[in-house]
Amino acid sequence: MAVAVDTLTEIREKVEAGERLDFEDGLALMESDDLLALGELADLARRRRDGGDEVYFVQNLYLNQTNVCRVKCKFCAFAMTQKQAGAYTISTDELVEDALRQRELTGFTEIHMVNGENPHVGLDFYVDTTRALHEAMPDVHLKLYTASEIHHMTTLSGLSHEEVLRELRDAGLGSLPGGGAEVFAERVRRLIAPGKESPETWFHVHRTAHALGIPTHCTMLYGHVETYEERVDHLLRLRGLQDETGGFLAFIPLAFHPENTVFERRGWKHTAASDDLKLIAVSRLILDNVPNVKAYWIMMGLPLTQIALHFGANDVQGTVVREEIFHAAGAQTETEQKIDELVRVVREAGRIPVQRDTLYNEVRRWDD
Repeated sequence: MAVAVDTLTEIREKVEAGERLDFEDGLALMESDDLLALGELADLARRRRDGGDEVYFVQNLYLNQTNVCRVKCKFCAFAMTQKQAGAYTISTDELVEDALRQRELTGFTEIHMVNGENPHVGLDFYVDTTRALHEAMPDVHLKLYTASEIHHMTTLSGLSHEEVLRELRDAGLGSLPGGGAEVFAERVRRLIAPGKESPETWFHVHRTAHALGIPTHCTMLYGHVETYEERVDHLLRLRGLQDETGGFLAFIPLAFHPENTVFERRGWKHTAASDDLKLIAVSRLILDNVPNVKAYWIMMGLPLTQIALHFGANDVQGTVVREEIFHAAGAQTETEQKIDELVRVVREAGRIPVQRDTLYNEVRRWDD
């Protein structure tokens, strides 16, 4: 759908004046066919909010301790029941030993771990794992467990979100990833994840984490059944919580991968590159209070990631050693990139590569 030039001009005037965009602005941006104008506008917004030429990445290891899950979301190709072939639950000792071996090879500064909602373990499974990882690698930031997993732990234990998060924080938890948000619209969740926790639960977990001093990330899984209106509503809800708490470190748009899900049988296709770039641009424009927007190379591929750096993104995630969840759903990218390759990709995009830690403290930069 074409959007009147006057509308984009009005939105540009708002951006230049530092005014906040509203729902109608967001919808107009989503409906615009002028992709290059959207990219230029998003890059303008990024720079006006003190963004420079720096593009960030972290050296991280992805772990999945169990793929056994009580929920079978229609978009998920990772989760299994305990009786299925390929189901696994790794002991704490085995997980720590594996992580230590990987640390010798890569020297990562972050562990990113999410799992299925396994009904056959207790809260101690998660707390003991967090403590063991922290004690074995006290200088590694532990970015563990989605809001859905935290809520699952309350079901297992009978404790509140706050009590579970306090136990995990005291054991060494550093931050939460943003998974489980999917799209907040009730219509969408009924269709793609009818057994999953409500958006209100997702928000309560993140709000509680922020109150406890635990920073978190936020996401959107897009490209399935949602409308433009539902995308904009999702972004505005995230912006509202960030206004309240300031606890989100970054926003990560996640394109839906249909392989090995029920949607593949219905003929669903991957999102178009133009849609990926549009969502990154609109996210940057609407999320004026979230400092970092990630172009997740594991889903987009490196060439499109380079373009996304001119559409408002300022982060390419990280080395992502051994990502499994999106590869289970058909991602065709590598499961790891070396630092030298990420540096090359960022440089070729005309940006300055900066290795960061999870909290966006600079570890190393390549200015030349």
